[in-house]
Amino acid sequence: MIKLHDKYFKPFLTESQITAAIQKIANEVAVDYKEKTPIFVGVLNGAFMFVSDFLKAYAYSCEVSFVKLSSYQGLTSTGIVETLLDPPENIEGRSVIILEDIIDSGRTLQQLVHLFSNSNVKEFKVASLFYKSEVYNGEYSIDYVGIEIPDRFIVGYGLDYKELGRNLKEVYQLNQKHMINLVLFGKPGAGKGTQAEFLKEKYNLKHISTGDVFRYNIKNGTDLGKLAKSYMDRGDLVPDEVTINMLRDEVDKNPEASGFIFDGFPRTNAQAEALDKLLETKNMKINATIALEADDEVLIQRLLERGKVSGRSDDQDEAKIRNRFEEYNQKTAPLKDYYEAQGKFHSVSGIGAIDEITMRLGKVIEEL
Repeated sequence: MIKLHDKYFKPFLTESQITAAIQKIANEVAVDYKEKTPIFVGVLNGAFMFVSDFLKAYAYSCEVSFVKLSSYQGLTSTGIVETLLDPPENIEGRSVIILEDIIDSGRTLQQLVHLFSNSNVKEFKVASLFYKSEVYNGEYSIDYVGIEIPDRFIVGYGLDYKELGRNLKEVYQLNQKHMINLVLFGKPGAGKGTQAEFLKEKYNLKHISTGDVFRYNIKNGTDLGKLAKSYMDRGDLVPDEVTINMLRDEVDKNPEASGFIFDGFPRTNAQAEALDKLLETKNMKINATIALEADDEVLIQRLLERGKVSGRSDDQDEAKIRNRFEEYNQKTAPLKDYYEAQGKFHSVSGIGAIDEITMRLGKVIEEL
């Protein structure tokens, strides 16, 4: 994945695929023109790399020139094609072959035809390295095509996004959905659950609570649930491998999510490494870990108040609450170091109104 300005792009065509497509065009043109001396006209700026490599692949007599047109601004065409560099002179009676980097709507091709219609060339043909057949209007024939591609915005090999990316050797396509995967930390009472609900709605994220996942698998008697229960019935800890497989199933069940919030996992460095490996298999990664921080005394009062409503015994005993805090501190400290080493650890104040805390979390997420 690469980033150009504010957009992310993922690999689409390799250098070898592009080279093969250029050789294909060169061979086809050679069949028609190897006994002649055609003029190849490249369309700037996008086709400069194509023209260069095409001429290396074309082993016969030829001449070369350029025209320059413009219709794109950012991700979209303006619909108005401007001529910035006129066609070459003295092409009357000659065979002209336009070398275009990409043909999509056909507006640029229409302008090219107009440019050469009054020049009395002997013949006029078009070769395009990339061709979006599903959006082309079909008004003019395209004589040579390198690769037919779907209607995706691409960069690289001469093509740009706001002038960046032209120098890439391979072609990348716009990644329409930039995944955001978070690990949410916080002591009991810090508001992780509340904030996770807001974040998942705002950013189309799937909230994966390890506790909820365990309860679901055990209640529904899944194979992983039965396996986990067998360890729990013996009084043993459930192996990390079982938990990771449960998380893998949750990720696989939500292909439309724009990312995931992992809550309650990882709890150790070994689990963090296992989670990283799981996400790598799916071309994903943890983008940030966010710890909701709050003073212990404030959280104790929150939990004691919550205990009066929920009836949870562990929320009604201050000593038990402090023990849970100490356990959190012992487990989270190594994880903080683990994620800080990757530049992914963020601390956010969990004190204040719920919407204020959500805004703080959102600021971290939107800077990713």
